[in-house]
Amino acid sequence: MEEKHINSFIHGKPKEIQELYAAHKNAFLNFGKKYGLDNDDLIDIYQEAFIALRKHAINGKLANVKSSLKTYLFGIGKFMIFDLLKEKKKTFTLNTDVLSEYSNIEKVDIEFENEELTIEQQLLRTHFKKLGKKCREVLTLFYYRGLTIDDIVELTDYTSKSVVRSQKSRCLKSLKEMIKPLRNE
Repeated sequence: MEEKHINSFIHGKPKEIQELYAAHKNAFLNFGKKYGLDNDDLIDIYQEAFIALRKHAINGKLANVKSSLKTYLFGIGKFMIFDLLKEKKKTFTLNTDVLSEYSNIEKVDIEFENEELTIEQQLLRTHFKKLGKKCREVLTLFYYRGLTIDDIVELTDYTSKSVVRSQKSRCLKSLKEMIKPLRNE
């Protein structure tokens, strides 16, 4: 990560901080538009994500981060976007291999309200809770939050993309094995 920018945060250099803020703002707003939020919400999220980034720099949490500052900032912002969508109870489209294997569903629209769930969704919800913490984390980040393997490596303690891919694969296989006997009944 850019040491110069981290030092600007730590030492409170207003000019450099303002330049850094402006450097990624428009890109973030364009990135956020695909989630259907209005410009005011996206500006608020960007500001909150930027403040969180600065706090991470001050607290030394960026020392071992391998991603660029922009990628890290966008990762924080993406979490905040999903939290706002959940709060507003908007629909989010989730692509999932698990459900498509057991039915002909390729995309599942999940309402954040408790609407009626399909059998597959009920099975997925029930057995997802039985997975270990690491499995739930990886699958949530990948499928629910929509993060890439690279994003997951950058935002977690995983050491490489291959480790994340292997973990995701094992977790998905475990989930499928839990669901499969129930689908055959």
